[in-house]
Amino acid sequence: MIETLLAVRDLAKHYPSQGTTLRILENISFDVAKGEVVGLVGESGSGKTTIGRAVLRLIEPTSGTVTFDGTELTTLSAGEMRRQRPRMQYIFQDPFASLSPRMTIGEILTEGLKIQKIGTAKEREERARKALEHVDLPADAYNRYAHEFSGGQRQRVGIARALALAPEFIVADEPVSALDVSIQAQVVNLLRELQQRLGLTMLFISHDLAVVEFICDRVIVLYLGRIMEIASSEDLYASPQHPYTRALLSAIPMPDPDAKADRQILKGDVPSPANPPSGCVFRTRCPVALEACAGAVPALREVAPGHFKACIRDDLG
Repeated sequence: MIETLLAVRDLAKHYPSQGTTLRILENISFDVAKGEVVGLVGESGSGKTTIGRAVLRLIEPTSGTVTFDGTELTTLSAGEMRRQRPRMQYIFQDPFASLSPRMTIGEILTEGLKIQKIGTAKEREERARKALEHVDLPADAYNRYAHEFSGGQRQRVGIARALALAPEFIVADEPVSALDVSIQAQVVNLLRELQQRLGLTMLFISHDLAVVEFICDRVIVLYLGRIMEIASSEDLYASPQHPYTRALLSAIPMPDPDAKADRQILKGDVPSPANPPSGCVFRTRCPVALEACAGAVPALREVAPGHFKACIRDDLG
């Protein structure tokens, strides 16, 4: 039986801006099962990072609910939410900006434990050193500073910081996008190995669909703050049902330089969240849009077992 750890329902995030409203997220609903890795993909401005931060209440959603292991997070007080923090951690995108240059690695890794009043000083050090082992960093890293490490090693420190609190759920926000290509695969392999060994549940945010295919069990495709498609990784890459997903997948670089890619170039720019198109928000760039697409917002409907899309067309399968 699949046990849901995270349930997001009708999540929205709006910001006032110069007399108008930026609708960054609208009507976002999905579940994440225990032990599952779910990917969030889409172009810049699609709302991926906003979802990651909203589900952990690093920012407050405008409306909607986020339920973690049976507890509704959006109604908790600051104190109650603080007690939930050790169970939910965040891996940041930038390994350079996310680590204090004034703190040793040991101080960085034990900071969260101190805030949560977990263990004695000796026990906190033991947990931090164990976290360094998990990410394959040497023991002497504990007393060194972030500037002494490469970008890939710093991201390992960021992962260790999350692991030190023994979380059940991790939001990994573009964890390899700031790294050299030669290092990305090492960090992705590490995350996958840790997820399997420690039984972690993960929300993995990325614009790199090749990485998402490797690490994620299911994928959620976002466009302008709305969900376009949800499916298992296998189904999504083998049989994408939404025209936006097809365009994204067609842009993945092919390892064979002689292979002919059926590249689908989207016309125009992503519309402003201050003035999103009526009906389907993707219709202004969709190569197969109909007049009817300007009407009601298409519902996210199941088109195959476990495969959902928000599109009125039935002839794209």
